[in-house]
Amino acid sequence: MRQEPTPQQQEEIRRTAAGRTWETVGIRDHHGIVVPLFALHSQTSCGIGEFTDLAHLFPWCKSVGFDLVQLLPLNDTGPETSPYSALSAYALNPIHLSLHTLPFVQNSERLLKQLVKLQKLTRSQRISYPAVHKGKLHFLRDYYRHWSKHTTDLSSFREFKAKHSHWCYDYALYKTIKVHQGWSSWETWPTLFKEHDLLYSHKLPPQLTAEVDFHQFLQYLCFQQFELVKTLAEMYGIQLKGDIPILINRESADVWKQPTLFDLNYAAGAPPDMYAPEGQKWGFPLYNWETMARDEYRWWKKRLEVASNLYHIYRIDHIVGFYRIWGIPADKPAREGHFIPSDEGKWIPQGETLMHMMINASTLLPIGEDLGTIPPPVRESMQRLGICGTKVMRWERYWHGDKSYIPLSVYPLMSMTTVSTHDSETLGQWWHNQEEEAHLYASAMGWEYQPQLTDSQRAAILRASHHSNSLFHINLLNEYLALIPNMTWPDPADERINIPGTLSDRNWTYRFRPSVEEIVGIHRSLIFSLLDSEEGEKD
Repeated sequence: MRQEPTPQQQEEIRRTAAGRTWETVGIRDHHGIVVPLFALHSQTSCGIGEFTDLAHLFPWCKSVGFDLVQLLPLNDTGPETSPYSALSAYALNPIHLSLHTLPFVQNSERLLKQLVKLQKLTRSQRISYPAVHKGKLHFLRDYYRHWSKHTTDLSSFREFKAKHSHWCYDYALYKTIKVHQGWSSWETWPTLFKEHDLLYSHKLPPQLTAEVDFHQFLQYLCFQQFELVKTLAEMYGIQLKGDIPILINRESADVWKQPTLFDLNYAAGAPPDMYAPEGQKWGFPLYNWETMARDEYRWWKKRLEVASNLYHIYRIDHIVGFYRIWGIPADKPAREGHFIPSDEGKWIPQGETLMHMMINASTLLPIGEDLGTIPPPVRESMQRLGICGTKVMRWERYWHGDKSYIPLSVYPLMSMTTVSTHDSETLGQWWHNQEEEAHLYASAMGWEYQPQLTDSQRAAILRASHHSNSLFHINLLNEYLALIPNMTWPDPADERINIPGTLSDRNWTYRFRPSVEEIVGIHRSLIFSLLDSEEGEKD
C-alpha cells in the first residue's frame, strides 16, 4: 500500500494551476462511493431518491472510512430521464425534493394523504418517471397554495431570487412557456415566446406570471434542501462530488436565452470506433468559444459559482471535449463529423485556456472524466494543470504493448481509481460477459478463471482499488452491496445503470434493492476491511 504523499509530492501538486483547489479538499487519499440519487429510496421517499435521503449515508460513510460521496448530475431534465440532458445549467431537479420535510406539510391532512399514495411508488423495482413526475407535481402545486396561505416570512424567498437572478427567472419563464407549448421545441414557438428579448418587452398574462413564480419557488426549495445536505455532509467530514456535464441540451433555457453562445449548426458526438462503427450523435450543440471568450466566459463562471454552493469537488464530463470535440453537421450522420478545432496544434492551447478559466472560477477541485480514446498530450496537459484523470481498472492496460494490465502501483498520483462507471457493466457482469478480458485479469491476480466472480475475488478487486497509487478511490455503491447476500437484484443485468448509445426504459431507472435505512445498517467491518487490509491485493 502506498504511503501518504511525501512533502515533495504535495508541494508539486500545490504548484499546479489547480493547487489552490487541492488545498480545499486535502492532498491525501480520499475514498468514497458513487450514488445516483435517483436510485436511492428511504421509508419516506416518494418513488425516487430525494435530497435528504443522502443525509442517512454520511454517518455510515464516516464509520467505514469513506470521506466522499459522488453524485450524478442533479439538474432539472423535465420529462427526460437522463441526468445529462438538462433544461438548465443551474436549476436542480424538483423531482428530488423531499416532500415530507417541507414546512407545514404535517399540518395538512390533504397533503399527508397524498404523501401516503406517493410513497407507494417506491415499491416498484424500477423508477416510473411519468408516475413520479405527475404525482409530485400535483403535490407541489397543492403545497405551494398551502404554503402561500400559511407563511408570514417571504424574505428568504426574495433573497434567493435576488441571489440567483442571473438564471432563475429566465429558467422559470422558459419552463412555464415550455409546458404552455406542450413541451414543443422553443425553435417552433410563436415569435413572442421564441425571442427572449422580445418577450421581456411584453407583460406576461397573470396565469403565466403565477406559473413563473411557482417554478422559482421550487428552485428555492431545492437549493434550501441541498445546501442543508451539504452542511450535514461537512459535519461528518464528507465531501460531495458533483457532476458538470460538458454539454447542455439544445432544448434548454440557456440556449433559448443566449443562442449566440452556442453553435446550433453542429451537434456533438463521437467518431466511429470498435464499439460504435457508425459513430455517435448526441444532439447537443457545440459551444461558440470565441463568443464566450468575448465576455470572459461569464456563462461558465456563473455555472461553476452556483455549483460551488452545492459541492466540494466536481467531475468534468468528457474533459477531452474542451480540447477538441467531434462536431457533426446538424443534418449529417455521426460518421461525417470532424474534430473541432480541425488543427491539432490548437487542441492543447484551447483546452488549457478553458481549464485555467474553470479552475480559477471557483474553489471546486476538478476531476476529469478522460475515458475512451484520448490523445496523450491531453493527459499530459491534465497532469501539468493538476487535474486528476479517471482509471477504470479493467481498461488500464498496455494497449500498445503486450495488452497486460497496468500495475496499480504506477497509476498517477493525481488520478481516481474505480472498478466501473454508471455507463459500464458492473464488475460482476464484466467478469461473466467479457471472458477473454477476465481470464487475463484472473491470471494477473494469480487466480484460475471461473465464469462467476466469487465473493472473495470481488472483495479482493475492490480492496485493490482502494490501494492503488491514486489519491482518489471511488466506486459505485452497488459494487459494495454485491458483497452482501440479498443486497443486489437476482439478475445481475438489473444492476446496470445505463447503456450508452441506446434508448431503453431500463436506462436511468435503476433502483437500489435495499432502502437507505438497510444500507446504513450494514456492519462497518464488512466495508472497512477493504480499506484497512491489503490481503489479496495484487499489482
